Amino acid sequence: MARLTLLTSRISTWAGLESEIENLRGLLEMAQDEADEEIGREVAEETAQLKKTVDTLELETLLSGEYAENGAILAVHAGAGGTESQDWAEMLLRMYIRWAENHGYPVDVVDRSEGEEAGIKSATIEIRGPYAYGHLRGERGVHRLVRLSPYDAAHRRHTSFALVEVLPDIEEDEEGVVINTDELRIDTYRSAGAGGQHVNKTDSAVRITHLPTGIVVTCQNERSQLQNREVAMRVLTARLLERKLEERDVEQARLKGEHVAAGWGNQIRSYVLHPYNMVKDLRTGQETSNTGAVLDGDLDPFIESYLRAYPYAAEGKAQAEGKAS
Repeated sequence: MARLTLLTSRISTWAGLESEIENLRGLLEMAQDEADEEIGREVAEETAQLKKTVDTLELETLLSGEYAENGAILAVHAGAGGTESQDWAEMLLRMYIRWAENHGYPVDVVDRSEGEEAGIKSATIEIRGPYAYGHLRGERGVHRLVRLSPYDAAHRRHTSFALVEVLPDIEEDEEGVVINTDELRIDTYRSAGAGGQHVNKTDSAVRITHLPTGIVVTCQNERSQLQNREVAMRVLTARLLERKLEERDVEQARLKGEHVAAGWGNQIRSYVLHPYNMVKDLRTGQETSNTGAVLDGDLDPFIESYLRAYPYAAEGKAQAEGKAS
């Protein structure tokens, strides 16, 4: 039903544009026949507005491919570097949460592992809403930060790395990912974070280990063990799907005679806060000196440039061509 509503809305939008174009054609003919400059100006203004709408819809056509319409599960992991990288990971987490909030996407923190002194070691969030994954799929990879360290007594410049993973949020039966419950080890434990007396005093947190692959997912955000288990199973399904797609891509690359590098080595974007301010995407060349706006969630120019430069079919190639950290 959700997909039906989405497609119906999309068709209605294009039908409405078609109707507007016909109306403008009629007005233009009237303006030409009557040499009416006022109507001509009105047609020009409405045409300009129509072009903006078409440009927006053109971007939406780039949000295609498998699972583009789905919500997203986004994980941030601090790289080597201790407190510096853990603080950077938390900055990235905040950036994506702010981006989602700015677009009206509800966000839930599925799991969060606090850093030793500051920041986070890792965190997983669920971003719900149509096309969340389509927008964010190009964000996965290594993000590099260069700044004067607030944790260095000598205030020296440091370079930090964090890894961002983006998975489609899917229903268990959507892709045919079969999970045998006999192959799962499910552990419960007390939440280590904030969340009220109920969360901290009961074994509501859930850790699920998929024995054949060794994949481990945890969830401690919800108040009940049942809710945490349901969320953890969705995350596990997404990770198993990711592995399935990666295996398919590897096989396709083998048949093509190509080797595709994957994962941690793909640095995609640099955020420089010293000695100058600049955020630059190493795949598209998109850059800005307004680092504060980007870290506050203004990612749309980078997302749009990626979608235009690398349609869904070229996504794997873009990731493979990322520069190593």
